[in-house]
Amino acid sequence: MLPTSTDVLVVGAGPTGLAAALTLARRGVAVTVVDRLDRPPATSRAAVVHAYTLEELDRIGAADPLIERGLRSPRFTVRDRDRVLLTVPFHTLPTRYDYALMVSQAVTEEVLTGQLTALGVPLLRPYRMTGLAVDAAGATVTFDGGATVRARYLVGADGMRSTVRQQAGIGFSGPNDGEESYTLADVRVSSALPRDQVALFLARSGPLVWAPLPDGVVRLVAAVDEAPAEPDVAYLQALLDERGPARRPDRLVEVLWASRFRLHHRIADTFRAGPVLLAGDAGHVHSPAGGQGMNLGIVDAVDLGTTLADVLAGGPETLLDGYAARRRPMAEAVVGFADRLTRLATLPPSRRPARNLLLRLLSAVPPARHRVAMRLSGLDQRERVAG
Repeated sequence: MLPTSTDVLVVGAGPTGLAAALTLARRGVAVTVVDRLDRPPATSRAAVVHAYTLEELDRIGAADPLIERGLRSPRFTVRDRDRVLLTVPFHTLPTRYDYALMVSQAVTEEVLTGQLTALGVPLLRPYRMTGLAVDAAGATVTFDGGATVRARYLVGADGMRSTVRQQAGIGFSGPNDGEESYTLADVRVSSALPRDQVALFLARSGPLVWAPLPDGVVRLVAAVDEAPAEPDVAYLQALLDERGPARRPDRLVEVLWASRFRLHHRIADTFRAGPVLLAGDAGHVHSPAGGQGMNLGIVDAVDLGTTLADVLAGGPETLLDGYAARRRPMAEAVVGFADRLTRLATLPPSRRPARNLLLRLLSAVPPARHRVAMRLSGLDQRERVAG
């Protein structure tokens, strides 16, 4: 049952909302999490947790239990069919998490939910937000059926179609207002590709991400013109044949699940409107190239939870303006990086030889490889915050 009041109400029980709530709960803040779904989804888009995200999760006691459930990937590769154009090793990263952790978003949510449950934080389902009234002392949130919750602060972690953002009147725009269509699936394949590294295949028809997960599972994500509602074996095999290895092609053995999604490249006009604060996909959406979306959302969440806890402990409200000022430029940088990776994949044939040569030159220069590793891992964000 919904409480009548709480210090912080988090709308959305994905990784971002759960991480924000856990950060607050670790600081002793009264926090309530609500979600419109009656149960967490068993399938999910994100499949990688980067080094900086693991550092932030470690701050709230969630890194180690997640690492136990994942697969460590020591490098990232960019390929054009059989040619490896760029290899990005993570062993030079200035962190003890010198790898990318391959783990399903569903497992990430399970770990964070377990931590919250142990702290006695209520996670309430299904409650669909329908209204918002804001005043100088906080926010009153209305749900289906007319129930209301009074909160000093409201966190919108409810995805790219965020009701919180819309009700707060925060704009959501970007340089690319057209929708992009993606196919995603968890499969088992017979493949010669290494099972400890993510491969981004650059193909004229669009990028294909090949990401190993624990237990021999491979996550496929591909930008397509129009994704079918339920991609089948034949469709996914055709994607692998068109974009994946050619000399020793992958052979699809089993489709565990498959789906589609659409998204825009957009960023919220602001991450704060009075007592309303945004994090994760509610504040930014972009191409999945590079696996940056969920990671940026979790980093948003820990920053927001820490900042809110400081304010509720007596710190000045202006700290929340600082959160908004920090997070929007980070979102702009990540959205731009993901967009550039996508554009690399879809260059016309006349420009692909120059692109491939450039990537090979980058791969041969250690400082250049390191800069790419810093960007992929999110550790460049840590440097910006410290600077």
